[in-house]
Amino acid sequence: MLSATETADLVAMVTSFAQDVVAPRVAEYDAAEHLPKDLLEQMRDLGLFGGTVPEDLGGAGLDHVTYAAIIEAMSTVDHCLGVLMSMPSALVGSGLLAYGTPEQQKTWLAPLAAGEIFGAAGVTEPQSGSNVAAMETTYRRDGEGFVINGAKTWITNIDIASFVITFATSDRSLGRKGVSAFVIPIDTPGLTTAPFKNKLGFRPLCSGEVSLNEVRLGPEALLGTEGDGYRIAMGAVERGRLSVASRAVGLAQGCLDDCVRYAQERVIGGTAIADHQMTQAKLAQMAVEIHAARLLVRDCARAMDGGSRARTEASMAKMYAADVAQRVATEAVQIHGAYGVSPEFRVGRAYRDAKVFQLVEGTNEIHRLLIARSLLHPRR
Repeated sequence: MLSATETADLVAMVTSFAQDVVAPRVAEYDAAEHLPKDLLEQMRDLGLFGGTVPEDLGGAGLDHVTYAAIIEAMSTVDHCLGVLMSMPSALVGSGLLAYGTPEQQKTWLAPLAAGEIFGAAGVTEPQSGSNVAAMETTYRRDGEGFVINGAKTWITNIDIASFVITFATSDRSLGRKGVSAFVIPIDTPGLTTAPFKNKLGFRPLCSGEVSLNEVRLGPEALLGTEGDGYRIAMGAVERGRLSVASRAVGLAQGCLDDCVRYAQERVIGGTAIADHQMTQAKLAQMAVEIHAARLLVRDCARAMDGGSRARTEASMAKMYAADVAQRVATEAVQIHGAYGVSPEFRVGRAYRDAKVFQLVEGTNEIHRLLIARSLLHPRR
């Protein structure tokens, strides 16, 4: 675990990069719906993709508290780059770290953590959402290999991914016990992608459908053993939820920073709107909720650093931080008034993105159910 000084220095470096390099370009590449390759290369050179992946596997070996803090720092400017920072440690890389063979880790995880390649995680399906146990994508044995058929949807990074971690069942009647995980190179015959354009939010990230039509794989494609897929998927999404919560806090903090500055500069009738009690009340409420969300994120990160899967902590952090981001972004547009819908100010973009935070990595309604179940039926 890094010292407090080392963590502060790393957060300061990410903050400086975000403010000086990323901020001037976000509006342009958000409108273009494409992440600039040169920005990703600069992030690679700074080692920003290493996250919690151990150093001997090409990562930065960060503790979860520091990892969450740097994702928040980037997300005050652009949370979409925070997504890319999180993937080697969460949705894409965590299964490879926990279940991958040495060869799989060398081929996929090490270059992923180094920022040399990118990956995608294919969990969500058109008919079953993120309910892994109810998936319809199937696989069958073919000699020593496998053949997969099905479809995944709302899969991120399909424009830049070199491979996809995906899941399929050998028998739908087996539920979660029938699910296995596979590492599939993106250029494998039978795998096709179709991006969704003009999304409400998260526009720079290329998300879309991944179709699997008689995709033939060798035995080296299996991640873990047959039947491990559900555990692999759940471990990935739990760590993904820490990232979502961190990014939501960053987005909300960016909105608050903009509102404080705007309220002091915006003068109506000879008085800055910052001097009005109603504006002050909005700012105070925003600050309190952001701080509370950040504390939930840290609680989740500390639990993970202690070796816990932190299922409930991850649900609490993701749900609350996403709701806070939506409320804060709404108030940010309100404080900016008509300028809140102008491309000159970023709060309008934050408003669009904030809504999506309540949907990704399990809707907030699902997380309320998960939290309630942890109270009513605690795991023994």
